[in-house]
Amino acid sequence: VQLQASGGGLVQPGGSLRLSCAASGFFFTINTMGWYRQAPGKQRELLATITSSRTTNYADSVKDRFTISRDNVKKMVFLQMNSLKPEDTAVYYCHVALRSRDYWGRGTLVTVSS
Repeated sequence: VQLQASGGGLVQPGGSLRLSCAASGFFFTINTMGWYRQAPGKQRELLATITSSRTTNYADSVKDRFTISRDNVKKMVFLQMNSLKPEDTAVYYCHVALRSRDYWGRGTLVTVSS
């Protein structure tokens, strides 16, 4: 299983970023995908999930600002992040659970600062 997140960077408060995650090594189409983040000194936090039928769920902290989507042909999952705040600064990871085991790929750093 490989999950490779990309698209992070430095953005000013109020700005936007789109994260991408390329997945391989498992049957992507049928699995729920998610995005997590981990800020320095904090626990990893679940942000959003999208099922195989594209049902989505969001943490309250990002609801109405972040949008998760997926492309089953390209085996990719995306996180559109708008109205970014300094407290969104973290390393962002995509996630899949397979047979009760969690997989996170290498994350991508998002820094929100002026």
